[in-house]
Amino acid sequence: MKRMAPENISFVTEFILVGLTDWPILQVPLLILFLVIYMVTVLGNLGLITLIGLNSHLHTPMYFFLFNLSFVDFSYSSVFTPKMLVNFISKKNIISYTGCMTQLFFYCFFIISECYVLTSMAYDRYVAICNPLLYNIAMSPKVCSNLMLGSYLMALSGAMAHTGCMLRLTFCDANIINHYFCDALPLLQLSCTSTYANELVIFIVVGINVIVPSLTIFISYGFILHSILQISSTKGRSKAFSTCSSHIIAVSLFFGSCAFMYLKPSSAGSMNENKISSVFYTNVVPMLNPLIYSLRNKDVKVALRKILSRKMF
Repeated sequence: MKRMAPENISFVTEFILVGLTDWPILQVPLLILFLVIYMVTVLGNLGLITLIGLNSHLHTPMYFFLFNLSFVDFSYSSVFTPKMLVNFISKKNIISYTGCMTQLFFYCFFIISECYVLTSMAYDRYVAICNPLLYNIAMSPKVCSNLMLGSYLMALSGAMAHTGCMLRLTFCDANIINHYFCDALPLLQLSCTSTYANELVIFIVVGINVIVPSLTIFISYGFILHSILQISSTKGRSKAFSTCSSHIIAVSLFFGSCAFMYLKPSSAGSMNENKISSVFYTNVVPMLNPLIYSLRNKDVKVALRKILSRKMF
């Protein structure tokens, strides 16, 4: 649908989402696949949130950040996945202009939050390994709360910048979004007005919210690696390396796919490649995070056994 301006120019009031693919034969298999991924994401992250909230032994800085990470993963996965699943079986995948802008805002908010929560977790590991005697002071409840507050404020400012710039654009006739959710880049391709300012804001905001956290994590792990190599115990080094390697893999997957998606000229690559890249940080990473960060953790397993034993006996 389109609304008419006084100058007889039609403006878009709703968009059509192309989805991951337009091949009918793939719709049902993809529906099943992403439904399973979403169910694992919801169960894993909500389960971790509940476990940390109910167990007082897990009320430490490390698990405080894991609590927030699970909340962010669950939230931004839920921003677009339900609509994505419906679109697999819907003949006309329509989303209103207001719904599209709302989806864009919350997607930006939670994806930027994820960047800074991961950075806070890297800083927590840096303090724990490099300055263990100062850990209780450096990672006090006030410091942890301020880190999370700063993360959400940075996310709010980035989301407002993205959405505010998108609201100033005019969409005249084209309303088919070559994506499975309302992302900034495919929306820019539909605008009938200049998008130079939007592309500049995307490059600056995404650059800040990807490069700064990435450098912080890289530097933190540089110090962590140096400290690990000073450990005389082979078992101690192996345990520390195992914990860090899991974190580094997840961080590399998340930041790498984000950088590939946004930190390049809009003309480089096809939108189909961007859709594949976005699947990693919007679907795969939220599902893997509970496994990578917690379900392999001994403390979480013990806490889970205690809660299950209380329910059973």
